[in-house]
Amino acid sequence: MLRCVCAGIVLAVFVNFVVGADAAPPASEKLQSIFNGKDLMGWDGDSRLWTVKDGLIHGETTAENAANGNTFLIWKDGRTQDFELRLSFRCNSTNNSGIQYRSKHIAPGDKVRNDWVVRGYQHEIRNENKLPNVSGFIYDEGGKRGRIILVGQKGTWKGNALEQSEESLIDAAEYEKLFRLDDWNEVVIIANGKHLQHYMNGRLVMDFHDSDENALSDGVLALQLHAGKPMWVEFKDIRIAELN
Repeated sequence: MLRCVCAGIVLAVFVNFVVGADAAPPASEKLQSIFNGKDLMGWDGDSRLWTVKDGLIHGETTAENAANGNTFLIWKDGRTQDFELRLSFRCNSTNNSGIQYRSKHIAPGDKVRNDWVVRGYQHEIRNENKLPNVSGFIYDEGGKRGRIILVGQKGTWKGNALEQSEESLIDAAEYEKLFRLDDWNEVVIIANGKHLQHYMNGRLVMDFHDSDENALSDGVLALQLHAGKPMWVEFKDIRIAELN
């Protein structure tokens, strides 16, 4: 009997750890797929660089077919206000990518290098597992704040800086085990008002409140190909739901 009781306690502790406050919430029943797996209907980007390959969104630059500045594949059939986004990605390690949300599409000819430039919150994507240069932090694409908040951090933007909590969401050793190099990784982004959360492979890795006077509340969703070294990135299972 004692053995059964102890086993039950261990199981309860394990379950509590797995589904605790740092675990991604269950997927919303309102999630809708926004990529049909066949073509880029509903999306707009540089057709030299973005294709559908084996049922995946495939973005690639080469030395001969380079990006003229950072360029994006923009979702045209909706916007990101208060939402839950779920997708999976994989990429190589020669460059980086990103998931833009609540972002602004800059009009072609408005001093930009291509027709698919966006600015706003970016969920960084990298094929690296050594903090801090990893997938999951928020970068202010086209803005002035740079890396707004890093993976592992919980904090609030106040005044001109991040006010960081003493609580660490994940440390270097844990992230190294969590992230799947050269393989698919699952992202959940939840944006509710000024509260933004990023989850990687089921675990909360970034928790941010943006109290800046210019905090973004709405805008487009887009996927990035970064200028510079040749790279490729792929996305699948892209689903989104409005909150409330």
